[in-house]
Amino acid sequence: MTYPLRRRRPDNLVRLCISRQLGRDIDGAWWPRKDRITNELPGLIATLVPLLGDITTINVNWPPLQRPPDFNWPGWEHKRQHVMTLQGGDARANLLIIPYATESALALMVLRRAADLPVEPADQVKPAFLTASSILQAALQQRSADCY
Repeated sequence: MTYPLRRRRPDNLVRLCISRQLGRDIDGAWWPRKDRITNELPGLIATLVPLLGDITTINVNWPPLQRPPDFNWPGWEHKRQHVMTLQGGDARANLLIIPYATESALALMVLRRAADLPVEPADQVKPAFLTASSILQAALQQRSADCY
């Protein structure tokens, strides 16, 4: 007996949402699959090159040993949100980094909210939407404070 081969979805797909209009304090979000984002950075860069042009600079707003806030539990509000700025030859993008262990429903909502994508009215009363909105607001306030 033979069984058809099922194609697995590649584990190297970049989980990224980015706004059509760049230039905001937060242009989108990236949800890495592992704790070590350096392993996934080449895939992120390859995905962004068509939009930004050749990436010339990457800046992060956290020290190397600082862990990202854990969005799954209270207390993230008092920690620095991790934002990565990628400068390309044609444009720049500010990406909120979603910690890899974030629950799927929340992470997907943060991806949508950060990229300013529409959310169904029925979903706007759900806890994931409300928490994602708070996370984005905290990141925006932090970015505003960093600019002054």
